[in-house]
Amino acid sequence: MDAVSVIRTKRDRGRLDDAQIDWVLAAYTRGEVADEQMSALAMAILLNGMDRAEIARWTAAMIASGERMDFSALPRPTADKHSTGGVGDKITLPLAPLVAACGAAVPQLSGRGLGHTGGTLDKLESIPGWRALLSNDEMLGVLRDAGAVICAAGDGLAPADKKLYALRDVTGTVESIPLIASSIMSKKIAEGTGSLVLDVKVGSGAFMKNLADARELASTMVGLGTDHGVRTVALLTDMSTPLGLTAGNALEVRESVEVLAGGGPSDVVELTLALAREMLDAAGLEHADPAKALADGSAMDVWRRMITAQGGDPDATLPTARETETVTAPASGVLTRLDAYAVGVAAWRLGAGRARKEDPVQAGAGVELHAKPGDTVTAGQPLLTLHTDTPEKFAYARQALEGAVDVAGEGTGFEPVPLILGRIG
Repeated sequence: MDAVSVIRTKRDRGRLDDAQIDWVLAAYTRGEVADEQMSALAMAILLNGMDRAEIARWTAAMIASGERMDFSALPRPTADKHSTGGVGDKITLPLAPLVAACGAAVPQLSGRGLGHTGGTLDKLESIPGWRALLSNDEMLGVLRDAGAVICAAGDGLAPADKKLYALRDVTGTVESIPLIASSIMSKKIAEGTGSLVLDVKVGSGAFMKNLADARELASTMVGLGTDHGVRTVALLTDMSTPLGLTAGNALEVRESVEVLAGGGPSDVVELTLALAREMLDAAGLEHADPAKALADGSAMDVWRRMITAQGGDPDATLPTARETETVTAPASGVLTRLDAYAVGVAAWRLGAGRARKEDPVQAGAGVELHAKPGDTVTAGQPLLTLHTDTPEKFAYARQALEGAVDVAGEGTGFEPVPLILGRIG
């Protein structure tokens, strides 16, 4: 077996067999296949695709490159959730303790933000003392104590994916649906959860801009989960407008705590409950009532135990940015559009996100929303508040927001986009 023959097979629109897939991923992980060779193969996959059996074998080979976790000793069924990423998407924060409060164990391996999409770990690290890096034993201990854990994936989990993910980012091959699906699902399957709910975002602030591509990605991932014995379902959800009223790290933690306290923006509550019901159903706990667990404080109790178990102080004051600046409504009327991608880029430029994985983030930076599409606004009223420790970034953030807002005259028909656009599974 050699890398050139594998590349030629896919370059010429052929089908990779199991032996080719197993060999090339194992050899790449060992360093025997060069980055430039794997780059050529990734581009051939992007251009010519893979069938379901190829994607399943590719995923299996990435799982086999590392360890698999096992939660079978836990007294509860396990359920996990993965979002393909968006703007203001803080759903994991209230969702994990909510589902745990209803009887499931939630081993949530999360990531950091890159570009305009926020990262769950960055958000939680704005809580003083909170730790993202846990050993497998520590992770199991938090699960036993609190019922939920949110932490970083260890280096031993699908190391082939870790290498390939970094390569795709710099070779223009991120958009390949087979590579996206296998990247996400290899880590989730290796994680050892019994059931998985996928939140596949659609719209300007999402990776998938249109419903057809999102449906294809969701169907591919649901198929991969099913093929590997993990009960998997997917919701297609709107990301044309930011979720909730904040985009930024500490800002989103504060909003998540409001949801756990029984308040918070209606769209965040709606999606949190919808995903919780899917997770509980997939875990065989379909009779549990997540709305009750929000109302009676039991989800908040789990949140406090989970944060404390990972070294954080749930009562600590969250960081705030040193400087703020207001963006006002350009006209009076009905706000008909507030572009999620523009808000995400603005938050990133203010310091809430990073351009490279090594970059630091500001805990207090981000964008606060004072109106959402469908609201009536008056010219000159505050529409957004920009938060940062580095005020020289305000102008750069404002550039990102140019053309991001549409206001129509009173009486103009406004049709809101449903938050949940479809379900697969």
